Amino acid sequence: MKRNILIVFLLACFPFWGNSQSDYRISPDVQKILFLGNSITYSGEYISFIETYLTLKYPERRIEYINVGLPSETVSGLSEPGHANGKFPRPDLKERLARVLQQTQPDLVFANYGINDGIYLPIDANRFHKFQEGIDWMHTEVVKSGARIIHLTPPIYDGQQAAIYDNVMDIYSNWLISRRYTHTWQVIDIHGPMKRQLKERKGQDSSFKFSKDGVHPNEVGHWFMAQQVLFALGEKEVSKKTTIAEAISEYPMGERVLNLVHKKQAFTKNAWLSSIGHSRPGMSEGLPLNLALEKADFINAEIMQSLKP
Repeated sequence: MKRNILIVFLLACFPFWGNSQSDYRISPDVQKILFLGNSITYSGEYISFIETYLTLKYPERRIEYINVGLPSETVSGLSEPGHANGKFPRPDLKERLARVLQQTQPDLVFANYGINDGIYLPIDANRFHKFQEGIDWMHTEVVKSGARIIHLTPPIYDGQQAAIYDNVMDIYSNWLISRRYTHTWQVIDIHGPMKRQLKERKGQDSSFKFSKDGVHPNEVGHWFMAQQVLFALGEKEVSKKTTIAEAISEYPMGERVLNLVHKKQAFTKNAWLSSIGHSRPGMSEGLPLNLALEKADFINAEIMQSLKP
């Protein structure tokens, strides 16, 4: 226990935010990219932005982008009393990860956890340890499946008691980033750059927000997340693009491709979740997976047709 408390103290006092993002280019043999996470990932705008940008820039690639984010989920297995007005505890990734990996067979996995794992309470050594254990377990399971994993630090928290809970996210994020050096993990920092950007933008406009409720990013927030991922994947030019519209403006069919990707992602994520199964009530029932994938193939054909000279 004392060791965990010391780690919490050290991470709070000596953050890793000064480190630049590494270059994690996507290997040419990658055919399936999986996104794991909670409601922020399920919402999926940042995934659609990433898919759209890479599809427009590299139309010769044939990559399937699979979103299996599940609202309320944690990797720590923790849930606060009375979650969802007492209707159900937070789902735990451990309940479904084996099925996710078996059904999707990804080559590359992006994992974005943390925002729910502190249970919106002040820092606590036991909760922090549960988060660390969960992340380590997830990393091991993904690697055992044969996939490469890239961790994303959580976005910022800007809701009630922001100073208290975002400090928890600082600590969780800094620990994840430290794994780059202690375990040679691939980690993309969303949290640090987002926090700095929020402070800068609020200095220019006090009403600026990345999120209405302090947790779930708006379109600007999702683009900022996508921007950090794309930059780390070697797409350095995106650092100058303030919106997804600006990022795809040089492509005549950019907006059409973005709309088609949004449309495809909206039904495929529910189909995958329904096929895999999960413990969270209240989710939309997806199409049978085979029908959803057929429909996705049709949309992909439309996208490819749009990109022909």
